[in-house]
Amino acid sequence: MASIIWRVEHFGEIDSTNTWLVARAKEDAPEGLVAYADFQSAGRGRLDRQWESPAGASLLCSILLRPHVEPDDLQLVVACVALSARAALVRLCGVRPMLKWPNDLVVGDAKIAGLLAEIVTGGDGLAVVGGIGVNLTNGGPPDVLATSVLEQSGVTITPVALLDILLDELEIRRPKLDTVEGRAELRDEYHRALATIGQLVRVELLQGAVNGVATSVDGSGRLVLDVDGAMMTLSAGDVVHVRSHGGGAA
Repeated sequence: MASIIWRVEHFGEIDSTNTWLVARAKEDAPEGLVAYADFQSAGRGRLDRQWESPAGASLLCSILLRPHVEPDDLQLVVACVALSARAALVRLCGVRPMLKWPNDLVVGDAKIAGLLAEIVTGGDGLAVVGGIGVNLTNGGPPDVLATSVLEQSGVTITPVALLDILLDELEIRRPKLDTVEGRAELRDEYHRALATIGQLVRVELLQGAVNGVATSVDGSGRLVLDVDGAMMTLSAGDVVHVRSHGGGAA
């Protein structure tokens, strides 16, 4: 694919960058449109949980992608953005978070970033709005075990500096979503970066909780769980790491 032309829209304050970009996607906005804000008054996480951060304390952005993938491969799109954010943090300040399936970046058990992806279908095919919030100088709400780039590295970086490098890293990985071979490469990078692999986990599902050992992710990025010897594949769910079960990511 040709190089992506990034078009960045900056907002001092907005309700939600994801909400704004989903609306643009429904209007057939092209791939590469990015919204980032200093403050979100109605920022959302998974399951519509509210997430609020002081102005300028986090990178709060959403990115419009139009990969050639099936809806079942949404987790690989999330992984593509998460891995790009991880690489950007390494480049800027040496912080190397691990990934917690399905949508968090963590340092130890503390969350440093979270993602929210939404699928939009319409006249111009499938679109994915990938929202990400990265804690730069503030760890987040007091009821959440969280950390920040400043706490982990002693380095203060601006949201726009991180966004610039994140998009640079995303441009490297984005073409991989369009081919079988590329998706396999992304899956392997994702597997290596997942702190969840090798963990005894509890997964909260709509029908109740499941306990098991996270053994791998499949070709679509779905979590493979060993539940008392029976293998279960999950495409969504809230994961709690209970304890290490040996192995784990490198």
